[in-house]
Amino acid sequence: MPVVNPEILVWARKTAGLTIQDAVAKVGIRDARGMAAIDRLTALERGEERPTRPILVKMAHHYRRPLLAFYLNTPPRRNDRGPDFRTLPGARSSETDALIDALVRNLQSRQSMVRAALEAEEEAEPLLFVGALLRSGDADVGIESLRRVLRHKQEAARLLRHAVGVLGQVLGDDLNAARHYAEPSAEHAFRLLRSRTEDAGVFVLLQGDLGSHHTAIDVEVFRGLAIADDVAPFVVINDNDSRAAWSFTLLHELTHLLLGQTGFSSVNTGTEIEEFCNNVAAEWLLPARTLDEIEVEIERGRDGVEQKRRISDFAREHNLSRTMVAYRLLRSNRIDRSTFERLRGDFHQQWRQLRARHRERARKSEGGPSYYVVRRYRVGQGLLRFTRRMVDSGALSTTKAARILGVKAPQVGKMLRPAKAR
Repeated sequence: MPVVNPEILVWARKTAGLTIQDAVAKVGIRDARGMAAIDRLTALERGEERPTRPILVKMAHHYRRPLLAFYLNTPPRRNDRGPDFRTLPGARSSETDALIDALVRNLQSRQSMVRAALEAEEEAEPLLFVGALLRSGDADVGIESLRRVLRHKQEAARLLRHAVGVLGQVLGDDLNAARHYAEPSAEHAFRLLRSRTEDAGVFVLLQGDLGSHHTAIDVEVFRGLAIADDVAPFVVINDNDSRAAWSFTLLHELTHLLLGQTGFSSVNTGTEIEEFCNNVAAEWLLPARTLDEIEVEIERGRDGVEQKRRISDFAREHNLSRTMVAYRLLRSNRIDRSTFERLRGDFHQQWRQLRARHRERARKSEGGPSYYVVRRYRVGQGLLRFTRRMVDSGALSTTKAARILGVKAPQVGKMLRPAKAR
């Protein structure tokens, strides 16, 4: 068996966000031959002992790395997850960062396979809207130039209007806020928006974990991801968020694509670019003329019960997120920052409580959608259609199709089986 560089063991453990104690427990290393379990793992990481294949297999599983990674000569450079658009309060969690790194690695790998298949089949047609907001004639405008523009009020307003217009072109002129409001529910509205986005060539996935609820990533630290490839762009939405918020996140990440930016976001903003993407999404979903329908003013020194009721009723009637409505009120100077933060906190707490109740009811009840129905919905029709077509033509093997869909090879056939008509 090839010799394993002990530095690889240390790198794999640390990038998984695990301490020595955590790794011993997860991998299942036990006291043996007069050595404590922690000392045994330490000896492996120092090169004093060689890991057996069963130990490496367990490490690969719990460190979320392919087995082949343990046979690299040296640890690779840190994976480029793209710009971090988040502004996170408090200390960062190494475990959460490790989950995000693993998620981004997985998604970037799947996206690169999609692009490679399109190129191999000579179908790699560039999508002109990716990076469109940074193109001025034949020259590309840099990100620093963009930041300077966004600090100038009039120029920022002009770029905002332009971005909303480009979004309209991507989604179709007949899809607008009024059409979004007319759908039966927020989830139906999102499905329509997602369908139009996929028709434009963007693959839209719902994913907020690495395959189990134990690896779920909170929306406070990960809301969405944009992979701004001009042939096979991906938008990923954390489905741990409320369904009413998915449309806003999709539009936010679409704006990152218009800027040609790969990176991930959370609910906590603070940078000019994140504020801009929020403003574009909010303007598309809730134009100023519609905002006039809600009468909410600043209520200092009160708990804002009436504010919350009006915002909640308005959001439900228009298939919108309550927090997004509050954000739009903030941007139009109808409420102040402290009021917005209070409302956002209250809405988030209510959502957590509601989600906990739903999960408890789901745990106790029987039935519900099958595994494949849920997986197909999370993957999206765009990626399903692409994979089905490539498998049927022989351009993709079952193994590669499984990796793109995020399932095991034996499950590919059922994943690609057309859904029964209702």
